[in-house]
Amino acid sequence: MLNGSCLCRDITFEVSGTPQSVAACHCGQCRKQSGHFWASAAVPQADLAITGTSAWFEASDTAKRGFCSRCGSFLFWKAHDEDTISFALGALDGPTGLRLTRHIFCDDKGDYYQIEQGAAQHAQS
Repeated sequence: MLNGSCLCRDITFEVSGTPQSVAACHCGQCRKQSGHFWASAAVPQADLAITGTSAWFEASDTAKRGFCSRCGSFLFWKAHDEDTISFALGALDGPTGLRLTRHIFCDDKGDYYQIEQGAAQHAQS
């Protein structure tokens, strides 16, 4: 079981399932919203229990991003046509036992950092 929250703790969440994907996204949208790349894990939507009310931003025709309207923490990413939801690894409480398995949208990464070897790197998703 993994637990997390936004900075002000108005939104908390509990993950009951095992994450299917643990990735760092380097796309321009994630970098702009988070201030750097965004590390997340995806689970079936039924495996994520959210307490509190997330605000949602329709970032594109294909996905929306969930955040706390009080403190601004970027917590969730949800593709419109998928039954999974991604949650921010940085919002988790305590040790997670998770490891990045891949980097996505590497072609869009900022020029001020390098991606370390270890996890697979993909030009797009």
